[in-house]
Amino acid sequence: MAVEKSNTTTVDGVEILKPRTDNREYRKIVLKNSLQVLLISDPDTDKCAASMSVSIGSFSDPQGLEGLAHFLEHMLFYASEKYPVEDSYSKYITEHGGSTNAYTSSEETNYHFDINADCFSEALDRFAQFFIKPLMSADATMREIKAVDSENQKNLLSDGWRMRQLQKHLSKEDHPFHKFSTGNMDTLHVKPQAKGVDTTSELIKFYEEHYSANIMHLVVYGKESLDKIQDLVEGMFQEVQNTNKTIPRFPGQPCTSEHLQILVKAVPIKQGHKLNVSWPVTPSIHRYEEAPCRYLGHLIGHEGEGSLFHALKTLGWATGLSAGEGDWTLDYSFFTVSIDLTDAGHEHMQDILGLLFKYIQLLQQKGVSQWIFDELAAICETKFHYQDKTPPMSYIVDIASNMQIFPTRDWLVGLSLPSKFNPDTIQKVVDELSPSNARIFWESQKFEGQTDKNEPWYNTAYSLEKITSSTIQEWVKSAPEVDLHLPAPNVFIPTDLSLKDAKNQETVPVLLRNSPFSRLWYKPDTIFSKPKAYFKMDFNCPLAVSSPDAAVLTDIFTRLLMDYLNEYAYYAQVAGLHYGVSLSDNGLRILLETVIEKIANFEVKPDRFAVIKETVTKEYQNYKFRQPYHQAMYYCSLILQDQTWPWTEELEVLSHLEAEDVAKFVPMLLSRTLIECYIAGNVEGNEAESMHLTNRVVKLEEGMKYFYHQDGSNPSDENSALVHYIQVHRDDFAMNIKLQLFGLVAKQATFHQLRTVEQLGYITALAQRNDSGIYGVQFIIQSSVKGPGHIDSRVELLLKNFETKLREMSDEEFKSNVTALIDMKLEKYKNLKEESRFYWQEIQRGTLKFNRKEAEVAALRQLQKQDLIAFFEEYIKIGAAKKKSLSVRVYGSQHLKEMASDKDEVPSPSVEIEDIVGFRKAQPLHGSFRGCGQPKL
Repeated sequence: MAVEKSNTTTVDGVEILKPRTDNREYRKIVLKNSLQVLLISDPDTDKCAASMSVSIGSFSDPQGLEGLAHFLEHMLFYASEKYPVEDSYSKYITEHGGSTNAYTSSEETNYHFDINADCFSEALDRFAQFFIKPLMSADATMREIKAVDSENQKNLLSDGWRMRQLQKHLSKEDHPFHKFSTGNMDTLHVKPQAKGVDTTSELIKFYEEHYSANIMHLVVYGKESLDKIQDLVEGMFQEVQNTNKTIPRFPGQPCTSEHLQILVKAVPIKQGHKLNVSWPVTPSIHRYEEAPCRYLGHLIGHEGEGSLFHALKTLGWATGLSAGEGDWTLDYSFFTVSIDLTDAGHEHMQDILGLLFKYIQLLQQKGVSQWIFDELAAICETKFHYQDKTPPMSYIVDIASNMQIFPTRDWLVGLSLPSKFNPDTIQKVVDELSPSNARIFWESQKFEGQTDKNEPWYNTAYSLEKITSSTIQEWVKSAPEVDLHLPAPNVFIPTDLSLKDAKNQETVPVLLRNSPFSRLWYKPDTIFSKPKAYFKMDFNCPLAVSSPDAAVLTDIFTRLLMDYLNEYAYYAQVAGLHYGVSLSDNGLRILLETVIEKIANFEVKPDRFAVIKETVTKEYQNYKFRQPYHQAMYYCSLILQDQTWPWTEELEVLSHLEAEDVAKFVPMLLSRTLIECYIAGNVEGNEAESMHLTNRVVKLEEGMKYFYHQDGSNPSDENSALVHYIQVHRDDFAMNIKLQLFGLVAKQATFHQLRTVEQLGYITALAQRNDSGIYGVQFIIQSSVKGPGHIDSRVELLLKNFETKLREMSDEEFKSNVTALIDMKLEKYKNLKEESRFYWQEIQRGTLKFNRKEAEVAALRQLQKQDLIAFFEEYIKIGAAKKKSLSVRVYGSQHLKEMASDKDEVPSPSVEIEDIVGFRKAQPLHGSFRGCGQPKL
C-alpha cells in the first residue's frame, strides 16, 4: 500500500508533509545568520514551546575532557549577559507554568522549554541568550561539575548505563563511539587540574568553537500567526553568531574484526539473565523511506505464533524479546536483538542463539515479502495521519532533531512513514545479520567470579572470547526443532476510519448503567474528531490486596492472564489497539470480547506459572537495587497507604506459592468484584451499554513529626535519600489551590537552593502528592555528599526562610503566579487519552468532581495573598499548629554511621516509626471517597 501524500503545506516553494488531521500552520525560514527555523502556529494551544538542536554532541569532546559537551549543556542554564541573575531563566519558566530541559547525545545537544502562552515572548528571549552571550563563571562551573558528578553517581549502579558503556568499551579506541560521554568530577576537574588545564576556559573555548548558527536548527511553536512568530524569532535569534562551521562527521566503523564474532559474559547488578546480539549494519537513514531495519525489527521482534519469541516462550526460555536498529549515525549503525532469559533459558543460551540464526536464515530463504511491507506501511500511515496531538514541547523536540538529518519535506515525518518497497535494500541488511558480524553480550550474576576484566568507567566485570561462524552454525544445527514461520496477515489493521455521528453531546461522563455488580460511564468525543476510542475497565476486587498473600496471588494472576492473551493480542497491539486506545471501533469490540472470554475461561498452566513466578521473584529480589530516592518514596507510600505490604513479606509468600494456589484464588477474587467501565471517543451510546475496594490513607496527627530511618538496601550504593512529606488536607477546592500555588511558588526556589547553591545532589525536587484524595507536598533529594539528617535540616531551613519570601512577595508577583496557575488549569486537553485520563481518575478515586478545573479556577480568582500566607503559617511553616510531617530517611553506605546520632537528634514532639505495618494499624485513617465514608477510629 503506498502512502497517500495528500496533506502538504507549501510556503515559499518549500513543501512539508504533515498529518491529514493536522490543522496547524508551518513555515520554514532561514535567518541572515544561516540559522534554519521551523515556525508552527497553533491558535488552539495554551502552551508555547521552543527547541534548539545544536549539531554537536559528546563525540566532539576534547581528549582528556570527557563529558565536556554534556557539561556545557548544564552550564547554559545558569545566566546570560542580558539576564545575569543566576537561575532566573528556569525560575521564570517554572513560575509561568512551564518546564525546561536538555539532553546531550553523541552528535547533538538539544535544549527545549514550554510555558503558558501569554509569557512566551520573554521566555523565548531568555532562551535565545543561551546561544548569544551566556555567562560561565568559575564559581558556577565548579558547582555544576558537582551536579554532573552526582548525575554520574546515580548511573553507576544502573545496568542499562553499565552495559551500554561496556559495548562502547569493546570498540576501536580511536573512534568516538568508544568514549565515556557523561563526565564526572575526575574527567572535568581532577585530571584537567593536575595537567594545568582550566575547565572554565576549555568550556568557553568549546562553546565558541562549536556553537555556530549555521549548524543549529530551531523549532518555535506559538499561538500567534506565523508572521508574528517570525517577527519574534528574527528579532531575538539574529544575534546568534555564525562562524560557518561544518557539522562534524565521524566516518568509519566503531568495530573492526577484533570486535566482531565475540562472546562477552558480563556481571550485572540485578538478578536476571539477558542476551544482546548486535550486528554493524548499513544505516537505514540513507534509505529511510524503504525502512529496512524497521521491516526486520517487525519480523524478528514479532510475538505471534511462528515467531522466534513464541518458540522461546513455549520452551520456557524467554520472557521478553525486542529487535531493531539501536545506536546509529549517518556513518554507522547497529541492529540489536535483546532477549530476557529465564533460568532455563540461561542454561540453553546456545540453543537460543541457534534458533535466532535459524529465524534469520528463514528470512533469507523466504525473501522479502511485499504484503508484509504493505501491512507495515499501512499501520505506520494510519498512526502518522491520525496521531494524537501531544504537548508542544515533546512534539517539537523530535522535529528539531529531524531538521539536521532529513530533507525539509520530511521534517515532521522522520522515520515514521515507510513508503517505498525495495526488496534489495532489505535483503542487504538481512545478509549483514550473519554469524561473522555478531557481537554477543550475555549478562548474568552467575558469571560472578568467572571474569577476568573490568570496564574502566563503571567497573563492570566481564570476560571476552572469540567465537567462529562454524561454532554458531553448530548451534543452529543442534537447536530444537520448532515451527518457525512468518506472521499471518493482521486482521486488526483498520479499514473504516469514518467518524460516528455523536447524537449525545455530553461534556462530562454520564452513568449509562448502574447495578450492584457494574457501572458503565460514557462520554462521546465532542472535541477531537479522531477515529479513536478509549476504553477502561476496572475490576474492583476487595480481596486483591487484603493481605500479602492476596497481593502476590493477584499479581501472578494478572501476569498469567497477559501472558495467556499475548499471542492473540499482539497483532492488535501492532495495529494500534493497546493501552485502551483504539483506531477501530470494530477492532476494539473484537479485542474486548476476546479478553472477557479469556478471563471467564482462564486456566492456570503449571509451566507458565513457573516462568511467571521466577520472573516476579527476580523483580522482588531486585527491589534492593532501586535508586535510594525510589526506596524513600516507596517507604513513604507504605507508611501512608492502607492495605499495602512490604516487598519482603510478598517475596516470602512467593517462595512457597504453587500453581494450584492461584487456581483456587482466582474464582474467589472474581466472585466479589465490581466492574467499573469508562468508554469515550468515537463510540455511540448504544454501543457502550459492599464490593468496593476502598483506598484508605493514614491520618497523621496535627503538630506531630514522624520519622522513619532505614539503611539503603544495596550496600554498594553510596547515595542517600530523603523524602520530607507534609500531609495537608482531604480533597477540597479552596485548599487544593492554596497547596498548588505554594508548590508553584516554592518549586524553583527549592531546586535553586538545594541543588544549584548547596549542591546536595542531582535529584532535587518539590512535588505535589495526592494519595486517593489526600493532598500533600513532598521534598525529594538524593545525595552522595550529605546524609539524610543533614538534608532534612536544610529542607527545614528552606521552609523557615520561605516565610520571609512569601511576606516580601509583591502583589504583582502574587498575581502573576495566580495567573500562571489559572492558565495551567484551563489548558485544553490535547487528545482523547488526556481527557479520558482526567475523568477516569475522578471515577476511580470516587471524587466524581468532573467540574474540578472550573471550580478550582473560580476559587483561585478569589484568592488573596494573605490567604496563601495564612495557609502556609497554618499547615507548612516550621512549628505550624496543624502541620503534619513525615521524614523518610534512607542511608547509603557512606552515611550509615550517621543514622544512630540522627535518631537521637530528632526534635520533640515526634514519633519514630519502627514497624510500618504495626504503625499503620494503630493510626486512624482518612475516609475514602469510594464508599467508606466513616474514618476508622
